[in-house]
Amino acid sequence: MKAPSRLQALIDEGLIDTVVRQLMSGKEAMVYVVRCGDDTRCAKVYKEATHRSFRQAVDYTENRKVKNTRQARAMAKGSKFGRESQEAAWQSAEVDALYRLAAVGVRVPKPYNFHEGVLLMELVCNQDGDAAPRLNDVQFTRDEALAHHATLLTEVVRMLCAGVVHGDLSEFNILLAADGPVIIDLPQAVDAAGNNHAKRMLLRDVDNLRDFFGRVNPHLLPTRYGEEIWGLYESGALTPETPLTGQFVRKTGSVDLGGVMREIDDTREEEAQRRLRMGGR
Repeated sequence: MKAPSRLQALIDEGLIDTVVRQLMSGKEAMVYVVRCGDDTRCAKVYKEATHRSFRQAVDYTENRKVKNTRQARAMAKGSKFGRESQEAAWQSAEVDALYRLAAVGVRVPKPYNFHEGVLLMELVCNQDGDAAPRLNDVQFTRDEALAHHATLLTEVVRMLCAGVVHGDLSEFNILLAADGPVIIDLPQAVDAAGNNHAKRMLLRDVDNLRDFFGRVNPHLLPTRYGEEIWGLYESGALTPETPLTGQFVRKTGSVDLGGVMREIDDTREEEAQRRLRMGGR
């Protein structure tokens, strides 16, 4: 196929040879299958993220570093330069997270290059060598649901031990490769220690996995892995090898009513956003 203009720069630079086909079109990016010498890879071409709300942007970008104070001021003012800087930071967050997580063995696509708003990375394939499907498009047995859930919990823990929370983990951004699930779509990844919303996002990620696989294997529905994982993380006891039980007992003490109300408001907004996202897929 004819190379889209955004990919022509990579051809001119010798980073890719040909564009094979379009693989996916989403709200945030267009993904293409490309050839690089003898290798088949994928190229993620980012779109302007005009669909994200201001509140979402603040939650995800809290404490993210920018190159200089001029960028920070422009982003705060919402100027054209500020919006461009914010979008560049959003894209760079995924690139940085992929390199960081791949280095510690998390099951994510291997990144190769990032050039002119295009992320070149591994093409995740199924057992037939074709592009791997999303979990949402696959049917599982009860045993398979249990096994994939356990694998992904291990990856969530490994990510958290590396200081990263995915922030939007669900069946729509996990691929089923020939050797098991692979986590994708990380522009909203947050710093576990530096973002005040990290706990809420981690709990939501784990609950999404529980709810999805629990439809096939209801034994997963009563589990509380999210609270258990975060509790171990906060106490400094979490490692990739830490055994998990799925049980959690909340400590008794004084209740922060304001915090509870904020959590309720956040949950309502997240559910509204989830419904919008589901409707747009």
